[in-house]
Amino acid sequence: MSAGRKNKFRFTTVTAVVIANMVGTGVFTSLGFQLLEIHSGFALLALWAVGGIAALCGAMTYAELGAALPRSGGEYNFLARIFHPSVGFIAGWVSATIGFAGPCALAAMTFAAYATSVVDVGASPWVRPALAAGLVIALGLAHASNHRTSGGTQLVFTVLKVGVIVAFCVAALAFAGEPQPLSFLPVAGDGGRLFSGEFAVALIYVSYAYTGWNAATYLSSELENPQRTLPIILFSGTLVVMLLYLALNFVFLSVAPVEAMRGQVEVGYIAARAAFGEFGGKLTGLVLAALLISTVSAMTLAGPRVLQVIGEDFHALRFFARTNRDDIPARAIYTQTALSVIFILSSSFESVLVFAGFTLALSSFVTVLGVFVLRWRQPELPRPYRTFGYPLTPLLYLALTGWTLAFVLINKPAEGLFGLGVMASGLVFYLVSARASRASAY
Repeated sequence: MSAGRKNKFRFTTVTAVVIANMVGTGVFTSLGFQLLEIHSGFALLALWAVGGIAALCGAMTYAELGAALPRSGGEYNFLARIFHPSVGFIAGWVSATIGFAGPCALAAMTFAAYATSVVDVGASPWVRPALAAGLVIALGLAHASNHRTSGGTQLVFTVLKVGVIVAFCVAALAFAGEPQPLSFLPVAGDGGRLFSGEFAVALIYVSYAYTGWNAATYLSSELENPQRTLPIILFSGTLVVMLLYLALNFVFLSVAPVEAMRGQVEVGYIAARAAFGEFGGKLTGLVLAALLISTVSAMTLAGPRVLQVIGEDFHALRFFARTNRDDIPARAIYTQTALSVIFILSSSFESVLVFAGFTLALSSFVTVLGVFVLRWRQPELPRPYRTFGYPLTPLLYLALTGWTLAFVLINKPAEGLFGLGVMASGLVFYLVSARASRASAY
């Protein structure tokens, strides 16, 4: 094995990153909010199916961009090369400040909420934030060490996560009593529900739950043979998660009373308690909390690579590009870890979720649009993989995501405008960094 190969992540590790980045906070928390407005079992499962189809369309489109432009950084790399460095910088700014640090904090906060809901830890308001921050810091230190420790940590946690989810679904259906009186077949009015404003707003939470299907593109430079394996990783990882999401929500709705879950965050714990009783529910709640460790781990692994490539391109920010002896961007990892801890200690769960989901969806919307621009501007560029079903595949993603973004701005304007404000601040920061980089070059 060559020295270069030793410092690369394998196919299985990066597939684990894709799966773990998606399966986390969203699927274990958002059903309760969806039940506030939607009461049809068919429409609720359709939400997760539509979200999965959109993610698959996005993944297949990103696969073409990642194979044609193989470099770590995700949207930062794509948009800088397709449109302009400023557009890429704004996407990188969003990823660095919100896109990974925010969801990483949310996953850690959900971990703490699940863990403390089944274990009596007293009434101190600092227990949950301290537990969440401790998890983020511990995983930051693990991923800042070397590739073997980093990749091995991620793969083990992800395999355990998928295995536990499958076991939970089978056991819950086997041990639950009478199924809940909720039909999963279409009923009168479901056609209208699928095109309603309530359905579109609920897709905000589903879209956030699927966020992470593009995670492999943040590690392209550290992936073995990215032009061949990246499309397979993106598609297979997203498809596995789509099936897991449909199974989990079917089980939640089948075993737990709708009234008990409506408006609640810890729907997994509620479903486990309904299926297994008080003790079994608490035990399962702890297991589900442990599953979120791999989500925090995956985001800690992928996110700092955005800061790394920004530092490589902007002399004024070269601090983030420096790596340790094993080519790990340790300083970028420490920076994202610090940002996540700040979110945990200063922001509410709901505010982080909504504006993070909006800004990430908008960033991926522009990136998928970029596949049309790149084909037009550089038709002769080698493309080892071409988007399956082009142009319908990216157009379907743009239509579904654009519809969701519009309803965010209509129904939750404060969060949407805050996300746009973060992007505007990224442009300002780009102008300052670019000027400073030019000045330092002389």
